[in-house]
Amino acid sequence: MIRVLVVDDHPLVRAGLRALVDGEEGVQVVAEAADGERSLDAWRQHRPDVVLMDLSMPGIGGVEATRRLVEEHPDARVVVLTSVPDAATVREALGAGAVGYLLKDADPASVVAGVRAAAAGDAPLDPRAARAVLPARGAPPATVDRGQEVRPEPPRPVAVAGREADVLRLIAQGLANKQIGQRLGISERTVKAHAGSLFRRIGVADRTSAALWARDHGY
Repeated sequence: MIRVLVVDDHPLVRAGLRALVDGEEGVQVVAEAADGERSLDAWRQHRPDVVLMDLSMPGIGGVEATRRLVEEHPDARVVVLTSVPDAATVREALGAGAVGYLLKDADPASVVAGVRAAAAGDAPLDPRAARAVLPARGAPPATVDRGQEVRPEPPRPVAVAGREADVLRLIAQGLANKQIGQRLGISERTVKAHAGSLFRRIGVADRTSAALWARDHGY
């Protein structure tokens, strides 16, 4: 049974999500919270497999709640469920530790599929949120200088090897830092150090972007 915590300040939204999730086989809402602070208490009490987290809430918002929850419990799997798909918000939420980003106007089946994916260790990302994050990965346009077309040099290949490559592969599988440390036999602090160095090396700001980079580069 996949146990879900629903966090949203609107009672009607929480009721709708509970009805949706509880109507699916093998998935159940075990707790609800109306704001970010209460979500932390609810997670400690119920230890759900997946958190569906709204972003815009009074008091502690969804991004800060996600950051605090993941810092306190690295194995927490938070999936943002919001109506905001802009790039800055997507990056902020994923950078805070969310493993997925879904939109409230998505098909209900997509939300349930996202919950199942997160519980399985994957990173569900709405295509619109992915498009908001990915444009920066494109090459810069050609420029014209004195009537001559000047094409930018192709980017130099980034070499990822050793422990960083191991960490990258496991991030791409959706594992949290604690799980990666257990898999590799190293401390969680060492995993964080490798991940930080890795993100700077490949030019990404969050785990989902690193997973996409790993997929695109054969890791």
